[in-house]
Amino acid sequence: MEFVDPEDEPSPFREPPAPDDRLWRHPSELPSPSPAGRRTSAGTSLWLVAAVSALGASLLSTGLIVAFDRRERAPSPTTAIERQLVRPRTASDGAPSAVVDIAERVRPAIAQLKTQLGDQPGTGSGVFFRSDGHVLTNAHVVEGATSIRVVMANGRELPARLIGTDPDTDTAVVKVDGGPFPVATLGSALDLRVGQTAIAIGSPLGLAGGPSVTVGVVSGLHREIRPRGSSRTLVDLIQTDATIVPGSSGGALLDADGAVIGITTAVASTEGGVDGVGFATPIEVARSVADELIRTGRVVHVWLGIEGTDLDGALAEELHLEGGAMVGQVKGGSPAEQGGLAARDVVVAVDGHQVKSMGELVVALRGRAPGQTVTLEVVRDRQHRTMAVTLAERPASP
Repeated sequence: MEFVDPEDEPSPFREPPAPDDRLWRHPSELPSPSPAGRRTSAGTSLWLVAAVSALGASLLSTGLIVAFDRRERAPSPTTAIERQLVRPRTASDGAPSAVVDIAERVRPAIAQLKTQLGDQPGTGSGVFFRSDGHVLTNAHVVEGATSIRVVMANGRELPARLIGTDPDTDTAVVKVDGGPFPVATLGSALDLRVGQTAIAIGSPLGLAGGPSVTVGVVSGLHREIRPRGSSRTLVDLIQTDATIVPGSSGGALLDADGAVIGITTAVASTEGGVDGVGFATPIEVARSVADELIRTGRVVHVWLGIEGTDLDGALAEELHLEGGAMVGQVKGGSPAEQGGLAARDVVVAVDGHQVKSMGELVVALRGRAPGQTVTLEVVRDRQHRTMAVTLAERPASP
């Protein structure tokens, strides 16, 4: 899938599509109604919630309709929009709900990020996770930025510097001086269950007045997406129906206790607007990457040296397997070649832990270090065998 340059859009206004005219789009490019007779072609793709380079908003009688142009400007009316997005909710006895309590506790640790990429301004969100001023966000929010400023929930604006980025997990860290700063409590995504409460907090649309809150559920786990125009696949993501809109990218996804379980990174949408499916990087991954960026300025990824796909369902049934990672190509001189892997091999386990897809294989190797030897269980010609493979650091051009 490919990213579409915003400049390819000839008009900032577009006619709403038919209900089945679906497209996975970058939310910063969600179009609004256009002159009659103009439509885009339908297709399916996934878009990162990238830092929006231009912002505008209007409150219409039918609800909040957001249109984007190429000039960053303050939405109007800000007060009405903010009240709609974060209207307090109370229990039947008048006592504040748990969501209100969580919002009051966590919002001070959520920041708005203002970036400048050449002459293009952008916005995103970030999460203070260290009191010394380290902020977690998305790589696509800050990559290439010539300047970064962090706006705290109370309106205080501070210059920030980039510590590092990791495009493979869409994770980045920026740092502001001073402190101590309010921090969000980091939880765990390891035991998440589909259907449990999910609360998203971010700074959408570059609005003033502090972060906004949306509520939903964890609607899926272990999702894999490839953003349009990217050669990288983001794996093991949390899916949620808590609304994530432009500018919220890099914000926090919380559990019912108010602990951060993920960093919001992507959203699915129809041609006409947000489709209610968002994605977040699990906090264990984001925290591990952030710690490595702070420690060394970069993230070391191990290299197995294969290309492949998920095992086809029909072939899996024929081989009596629940799934696996089908090897399509083995890179010359790679650890995989040296360990004996070959095309058409199906990797079904790493060190005794089952893998059912290529994404699960990536996740299984993610915490390993270069030089570490792993045992792969492989099915070849319907026979199970084990292979010892010593991993290497992934080269710049594998």
